[in-house]
Amino acid sequence: MSESTFDPEVVERGDEGITRRGFVKVAVVGMCAGYAAAIGYPVFRYLNSPVEKAEASSAVNEVTLKDVDKLPKNSALMFKFGTHPAVLIRHEDDTWVALDAVCTHLGCTVAFDPASKQIVCACHGGVYDAKTGGNVSGPPPKPLTVFKVAVKGGEAKVTRA
Repeated sequence: MSESTFDPEVVERGDEGITRRGFVKVAVVGMCAGYAAAIGYPVFRYLNSPVEKAEASSAVNEVTLKDVDKLPKNSALMFKFGTHPAVLIRHEDDTWVALDAVCTHLGCTVAFDPASKQIVCACHGGVYDAKTGGNVSGPPPKPLTVFKVAVKGGEAKVTRA
């Protein structure tokens, strides 16, 4: 016969383990918290992001780019202007243009195509003029934002127009 051991200290503390009801309560509360976070975070980001974007965009008024004289003619350099990507283009006639590199259609990043000497959006086929930023074809409703460019001593100062 086996002896069963009885420990009165365990009974007094109530260390019998977790009950099914306790486990279910903890699981339900945990799942509810997870669902609340999954729904609440995107709503918070949606409501908060316009303010953050506006503050970040207006905070930067000028960007200095170094060693732009090394950029070959008919090529482009991507850079950040605040929170947005931008593109600095050196044309064949040695003129410089800086444009916002965000497509005005759905916000994709555009790129300079040296073969066609245009700015293209790969998302939906939008085409912009590389000298003026004007929309040439495709779905973009507005032209790209143009920045002022001053090149001196191998540096380019790009400022809001």
